[in-house]
Amino acid sequence: MHTLPLTFACGRYDRTEALRTGEVEPEGIALNYIAIEASREIFDRFVGGRDFDCAELSISEYIRMVDAGEDRFVAIPVFPSRVFRHGFIFINRNSGIRTPKDLEGKRIGVGLYTQTAAVVIRGHLQNDFGVDFSKVKWVQGAIEKPGPHGQPVTRPLLKPIDLVENTSRYSLADLLARGEIDAMIPARRPPGFGKNPDIVRLFPNYREVERDMYAKQKIHPIMHLLGIRREVYERNPWVASSLYRAFNDAKEFALDLMRVTITQSTMFPWHNAEYDEIESLMGGDPWPYGIEPNRPSIEAMIRFLHQQNMIAREVKVDELFVPLPGMFD
Repeated sequence: MHTLPLTFACGRYDRTEALRTGEVEPEGIALNYIAIEASREIFDRFVGGRDFDCAELSISEYIRMVDAGEDRFVAIPVFPSRVFRHGFIFINRNSGIRTPKDLEGKRIGVGLYTQTAAVVIRGHLQNDFGVDFSKVKWVQGAIEKPGPHGQPVTRPLLKPIDLVENTSRYSLADLLARGEIDAMIPARRPPGFGKNPDIVRLFPNYREVERDMYAKQKIHPIMHLLGIRREVYERNPWVASSLYRAFNDAKEFALDLMRVTITQSTMFPWHNAEYDEIESLMGGDPWPYGIEPNRPSIEAMIRFLHQQNMIAREVKVDELFVPLPGMFD
């Protein structure tokens, strides 16, 4: 088999690091791993500019493309990023918000209303806590600076919502600290958290809440999947299986480092205790690839997108991924 050069854009993650260093190589592919810290930059350049052959891609953006019949990309069930999100709901403690239901009718900041992190947070608040977002006023913009969050390819919602762009000279984090918005659901912690006593979490016990949710629902929220430009895949359909195997090998490489007990691969003082917990809760693999072990998480994302009027129908999970012979038998 000839060696096919492919560019791949992704953050630097422990589960993909062996691909970046070359310790794991996809069969038949010379992978040029382009490490980019900002996910929004990757998405904007991949979807808007088509700068890469393959890249990590927002799962919510991809599902919306599939629902709309846009077929410029295909995907394989590799998930470079996934994050429990209950710990990313921040409130101003003077806003009167004490419980999730208190968010109703408030002004809530969000980087992008349609970004995966926000979809997941709203989905859990609506389905698990009964929050009605119909009277919320959304303020959209960058978390750490004035202006917009990236330059995404936008698609209209199926139903209008009360949403305004942040045109002030303040970032959303500043607006939260000033009390000009009541809450915020960012993809990352706002810079004032831990410094400004008025900025607090809605769920101070978020780890307990997230662990309980996973135990009951088996949902480990997926943020990104692995997208491939369709023309690359159609010219070389074998790349899907090659990449899938390589990403699994890279993940196992990282897990093997985590399992070492004589030394620690991270600086977390209780690394071994943490690993023991994920072993008991998640059966030894906290980051599975493939369709079946991730079906509850993917179906939840599809349901949330449909409930939030971002897709017209509940797309079938198997529609999202190209076939990988023998991988899911």
